[in-house]
Amino acid sequence: MASRAVLSRVAIHAVLIAFAAFFLVPLLVVVFNSLRSTEDISHTGVIGIPHELIWSNFSRTWSSYCISQHCDGIQPYFWNSVRMAIPATIISTLLGALNGYSLSLWRFRGDTIVFGIMTIGVFLPEQMRLVPWVIVLRDLGLFNTITGLVMIHIIQGVSFTTLFCRNYYVSIPQDLLKAARIDGAGFFRIFWRIVLPLSPPILIVTVIWQFTGIWNEYLYGVTFSTGEQQPITAALIALSARLSEAPQYGEQSAAVLLAAAPTLLVYLFGGRYFLRGLTAGAVK
Repeated sequence: MASRAVLSRVAIHAVLIAFAAFFLVPLLVVVFNSLRSTEDISHTGVIGIPHELIWSNFSRTWSSYCISQHCDGIQPYFWNSVRMAIPATIISTLLGALNGYSLSLWRFRGDTIVFGIMTIGVFLPEQMRLVPWVIVLRDLGLFNTITGLVMIHIIQGVSFTTLFCRNYYVSIPQDLLKAARIDGAGFFRIFWRIVLPLSPPILIVTVIWQFTGIWNEYLYGVTFSTGEQQPITAALIALSARLSEAPQYGEQSAAVLLAAAPTLLVYLFGGRYFLRGLTAGAVK
């Protein structure tokens, strides 16, 4: 029995290692290519270990690589994504927390219907929303602006943040709120003084979820913005070199890594808190 258990454990670990290697190989190829010269890649192929580390690929990609006839590198598009993702994440998280608090702890007639309508957005495909958003952005004069993209992601994200926060807040004892009401606390005072201090686990979940989703989103960025107003994900599609030149795989790989760095760092430093938040009630 002991030997069978050992063999079973070894087999499980072998399968997990095989799956991990399968998913990590593309990332390793991009990392290696970002440190290789164009000559090295052209001679030995895109799959290979760098013979010499070319760190200048990152600096050229950041500040001087040409994208759609603009030779300022990817930094303008990177900062566009920062200006889009951070406010959209913060505002959608706060609105979701407020909605979840209202729908779970201040019950009213028809609250389940309201909750169902608000969370429909979780299940609607993004392609169905393109035409309505075109009309809204056109009428508000926000087409091809970072502000327009922020508004889209706030409204789109409220469905997710409301769902997460509402399912988390239902576990807060009603007696705690009744005691606060007896002491004279109102709706917003209870929210700021009692509910929010109990919310870090679920707020971390929603912040990580929203930030990574907004940063990596491509469809709205490429549809509702052009030129210098595009976020980094939409700009990456224009990273291919001109037809008269050889593909710059080293610089393109460096650009991909720089674009992915914020979300990788968020998961690296916040991943364990994300799991704690989920197990604390985010998906009950």
